[in-house]
Amino acid sequence: MRTDSLFKEKTVFSYEIFPPKRTAPIETIYHTLERLKGQQPDFISVTLGAGGTGDNLSTADIAQKIQEEQFLPSVAHLPAVNFSKEEICTILQELKQKKVENILALRGDILTDKEPKKDFLYANDLVAFIHEQGEFNIIGACYPETHGDAVNSVVDIKNLKRKVDAGTNQLITQLFFDNNYFYTFKEKCDIVDIRVPIQAGIMPVVNKKQIERIVKMSNVNLPSKFLKMMERYEHNPEAIRDAGIAYAINQIVDLVAQGVSGIHLYTMNNPYVAQKIREATRSLFEA
Repeated sequence: MRTDSLFKEKTVFSYEIFPPKRTAPIETIYHTLERLKGQQPDFISVTLGAGGTGDNLSTADIAQKIQEEQFLPSVAHLPAVNFSKEEICTILQELKQKKVENILALRGDILTDKEPKKDFLYANDLVAFIHEQGEFNIIGACYPETHGDAVNSVVDIKNLKRKVDAGTNQLITQLFFDNNYFYTFKEKCDIVDIRVPIQAGIMPVVNKKQIERIVKMSNVNLPSKFLKMMERYEHNPEAIRDAGIAYAINQIVDLVAQGVSGIHLYTMNNPYVAQKIREATRSLFEA
């Protein structure tokens, strides 16, 4: 099932998970999926390796398993810089065979220990190539606080428009902790006539190490109330977990009330956290 069709009927709620590291058995993610069963998201996306990087091709197998065992649409992440045109063709063929219809087409992170391939320099190059193959629903990433490599927000929005025009059918944002960034970003999208559904990416922060990693890797601002929450509970694991869950729930309530197309929850493979947020907000998506 194509996930873009879901937005015609409801406010969408979805999950993101990632495959285990190469040193961990593939069964670890299947245990996570088993614990997610029954939470009934509208779809589940699968990154290409932990953190969305690397060349872990178990992504297609996991996406297939989601569809066959949980009866949910799945989305396979595909980063442009990691693969040649020939390799992308092979992956697309594999996804077709496994009946995975949805692809999140990304530029991908530039890894210091791996030379990027040259066939697809930007996400819109990959989007256009996949679009030519037909049969796939193409999803794109977007950045409410501007992509870290963009010169400014104007250039970033122009690049996003180019990606949508190349064949992107829906968008998922990078995580953010201040909803005002999302609303301002949505207004900019409206101005340049980006009309595809935009899901807000929400990540519940449940420990101090996680937020330190986020600050290091992404161009995300942390509101003062968020920082005060982290300071207050950083030495109490249970309290910081519950505070992080509550903060994410508050974000979701506000976004849904303001008419967001959907929420994409970055679960970090934590079924407990996903379940608590799903239980607290389920009725919002049924209203």
